[in-house]
Amino acid sequence: MNALLPRPSILSIEPYVGGESKLPGVNRIIKLSSNEGAFGPPPGAVEAIAKAARDAHRYPDGHATALREAIGARFGLDPARIVCGNGSDELIAYLILAYGGEGTELVMPAHGFVMYELAGRYAGCRVIKVPERNLVADVDAMLAAVGPRTKLVCLVNPNNPTGALLPRAEVERLRAGLRDDILLILDAAYAEYVTEPDYDPGQALVDASGTTVMTRTFSKIFGLGGMRLGWAYMPAKVADVIGRIRGPFNVNSAAMAAGIAALAEPGWIERSVAHNTEWRARVVAGLEAAGIKVWPSHCNFVLADFGTAEAARAADAALKARGLIVRAVGGYALPTCLRITIGAADECQMVIDALTEHMRG
Repeated sequence: MNALLPRPSILSIEPYVGGESKLPGVNRIIKLSSNEGAFGPPPGAVEAIAKAARDAHRYPDGHATALREAIGARFGLDPARIVCGNGSDELIAYLILAYGGEGTELVMPAHGFVMYELAGRYAGCRVIKVPERNLVADVDAMLAAVGPRTKLVCLVNPNNPTGALLPRAEVERLRAGLRDDILLILDAAYAEYVTEPDYDPGQALVDASGTTVMTRTFSKIFGLGGMRLGWAYMPAKVADVIGRIRGPFNVNSAAMAAGIAALAEPGWIERSVAHNTEWRARVVAGLEAAGIKVWPSHCNFVLADFGTAEAARAADAALKARGLIVRAVGGYALPTCLRITIGAADECQMVIDALTEHMRG
């Protein structure tokens, strides 16, 4: 009998590895490896989750109507063009599966979010990772990488894991340089943390183009990573396509209730942004004073560069010895770096103190 085998492209995928969350023998663990919100979930969302549990025997609204309406009201978008998912990862995979496939190409920056490559290989695409310029996506290089088989271009802005922000004019130039049969996916998972006045997470380009999609998440500033809730704003024709292939109940009732409550939490975004802006600057200053290079970031994390892979491993070990878990990013071809989430004030200060002592030693 012939051996049962999947499509060859599946076997080329390295399974996704999330940020560490446990350290053997350590009592108090500070998890700063997954860019989770510094304040946890909003109180209103916690109450909504508890209330939703009472009706856990009921199927959820398969169209996420109330959640889409809440998102539309909060961000000034047409709810009919919003699709919700089990995390934005699910929607990214749907988009790539729908518009990619065997014989097509997906173009992305070299240090872009790993899920684009994983989903692209799953779909059977040839994934082209384009070199960056000083850890910032290079629009000219990306356009040069586009060929006749290119069907998807993916850009996280600001980027994970580097924190880099591509200016609005450059994103617009990227879209203008692409053919009309190429879907541009703009991942704005960290949009709420950006303070640049001319930043657009992508909704303007979605409205101006019939071939651009913006994806967003509740996992970061809204502190709902464990609920797995994401959404995307897209042209009506793309929404119709994704509506045909997504699971009928792909967002659970508790997640929808939590998302609606999080959007309505008074001052939550403003408080979170103020904290992140203050403590990101403090962490950068503290690490640079200790002799560590820190790449510019517009997210709720910083990318600390120790110069060599050996030095990065040593710094990681020093942090773990104090119960501090950060993210080694060798899997993103950044072996000399550690990605450090901006946590609560005392957690940030612990990172500064630990790395300052480590570098002195």
